[in-house]
Amino acid sequence: MGKYLSIFFMVILTLPAFSQQVEVEGYFTQDSAKLGERVGFVLKAKYPEGSQLFFPDSAYDFSPFVLLEKKTFISSTQEGTTLDSAVYFLSNFSLEPSSYLSLPVYEVTRYDSLTYYSGEAELKLKLMLDSIPEQLVFKENNVYQPLEKSFNWLIGLLIFGAVVLFLGAFLLLFAKRIKAFLKAKREKLRWMQFERKWKKLTALLNQTPAIELADEVVGLWKGYLESITGMPFQEWTSSEIAQELGDPQILKALRSIDMIIYAGKEANTEESAQYLLQLAKTKYQEKLNQIRNERTPA
Repeated sequence: MGKYLSIFFMVILTLPAFSQQVEVEGYFTQDSAKLGERVGFVLKAKYPEGSQLFFPDSAYDFSPFVLLEKKTFISSTQEGTTLDSAVYFLSNFSLEPSSYLSLPVYEVTRYDSLTYYSGEAELKLKLMLDSIPEQLVFKENNVYQPLEKSFNWLIGLLIFGAVVLFLGAFLLLFAKRIKAFLKAKREKLRWMQFERKWKKLTALLNQTPAIELADEVVGLWKGYLESITGMPFQEWTSSEIAQELGDPQILKALRSIDMIIYAGKEANTEESAQYLLQLAKTKYQEKLNQIRNERTPA
């Protein structure tokens, strides 16, 4: 009996050695960002020395975010524990008040693979409008104001009822148009922000061609088109995009930028950037026409 107890306690004591877990942490470098703004997401993993872990690359679906760039850092090992980290630079085109992201880390063993996820990190949408206070602050005034002594409640109720009926009829008749109007306004705001950032980035790319900048330009363009069309531009190659849209000129424009990314060659991207911007504008106008048709009664 004593022999079995000894074996039992030895097993219990050795369990921590086999229960070394992979710790994954992920967080944004800021708690809020404007639409389309570049923001960093830090992904860290602690694991036992000798394990093989891999972080997601550009082939991973970062929805609702668009991957612009990934930076990795040299691993560090202390007391048998290795720390790996990477920073993903992303853009968000979602109009939701908050967007969430959780990234995986993959562990490859001899016969199997395991996936560990970071906790969900929240990024709030920073609007350009000033915030409205929840409660109004009235200015104090101690000057006496005379009040009317009588009020005709019957007339007041009739006026109130007429206003309610008018507003109800107005909303019933024009609800679709109002909704479409607000939707069109949001699309116009997204287009203005995209166009402004596109012109800035492509001007920098034309002056100083760099792999990171070229990758950011292509990611921005694909992300915007995917957000307004619902088509998986992020997953498609340049050839697939040209084939899907039936426009061979798109392939030529994208390849002039791809040459910087994949071949490290300098290229005159001004004409290509202008063509891609015009294509994005065409898709934006098609989106506006679709919204107008939705609010037009059949």
